[in-house]
Amino acid sequence: MKRLRIAGIGAGYFSRFHLEGWRDIAEAELAGWCDVDTPRVAAMAQEFGIGQTFSDAAVMLDALQPDLVDIVTPPPAHAALVALAHARGIPVICQKPLAPSWAESEALAAAVKQSGVLCVVHENFRFQPWYREAKRLLEAGFLGTPHAVAFRLRPGDGQGPSAYLDRQPYFQTMPRLLIVETAIHWIDTFRFLLGEVDAITARLRRLNPAIIGEDAGYLLFEFAGGNTGLFDGNRLNDHLAANPRRTMGEMWLEGSAGVLRLDGDARLWWKPHHGDERQHAYDAGPATFGGGCCGALEQHVVSHLLRGTPVENDVQSYLSNLRVQEAAYASHATGQRVVLHGYDPPGHPTPFNP
Repeated sequence: MKRLRIAGIGAGYFSRFHLEGWRDIAEAELAGWCDVDTPRVAAMAQEFGIGQTFSDAAVMLDALQPDLVDIVTPPPAHAALVALAHARGIPVICQKPLAPSWAESEALAAAVKQSGVLCVVHENFRFQPWYREAKRLLEAGFLGTPHAVAFRLRPGDGQGPSAYLDRQPYFQTMPRLLIVETAIHWIDTFRFLLGEVDAITARLRRLNPAIIGEDAGYLLFEFAGGNTGLFDGNRLNDHLAANPRRTMGEMWLEGSAGVLRLDGDARLWWKPHHGDERQHAYDAGPATFGGGCCGALEQHVVSHLLRGTPVENDVQSYLSNLRVQEAAYASHATGQRVVLHGYDPPGHPTPFNP
């Protein structure tokens, strides 16, 4: 069995979920990992069986010549690290946000296109088992004609002066929070389920005065197929779940044949039109982050590299998510619905204004 040699860059909070995924993929070998915090990356190497550790990315890439690089660093470093790997012809998985601004993201995508080397954005929510099952049911015609999708985000981690400090303290100082950090997952997932977005309307709020950016709001989606979507996001309140972060909320996916509902414990419920609701059996994945969605995304890329299977969320297609994101901020800023066709986002981020 061929195994891909994986190298990673970044040993921050979220890198653990990447490493849990890589550890469980039989076709992947963790050849090396890099971070300037050498004690931290050394501890991760011992825990996850990483071959070698480095403090310099270029040195690591030259020493290991890996088959794939997994970038798990803050966004300002992404463009330079992607270029570093692509100059050596090495494919990349790059964490989101792709870059700090639309202009930088566009430039990164253009450089990737010119290089001809693969870059996949680590947008993992569409790989959560419940959304893969919802997509399967849609494609099988189980829901009939799709009408609408709605998601109610309630992770319950954003109240008070200590909000986010135990896990991701930089959330408090991000000038744009809810959409850039969280709702982008559902922009992508909604597109995965119902297709491209024609127009969006957004109304955003800041409920916790301890943070700078927005932490609540509504996004109304109009899809090219004529159906609609609603994202109702609020990071302060929680929802009914043993672990509020497992699904981070609840979904309703409606079609002419009935309604598919996702609850906070990752159970799917099916209510046929004019019928009684019953639980829909499926494999909800392991009890790790997002039902093992990081590993599922990584396996997806490994399969593409080894067997040529189609790849999702390459950097070019991911720009569609960022265009919707920027249109949402523009909608809030202007108080108007924004049509995506012909919309050219500003180079610099539209600031959130309460």
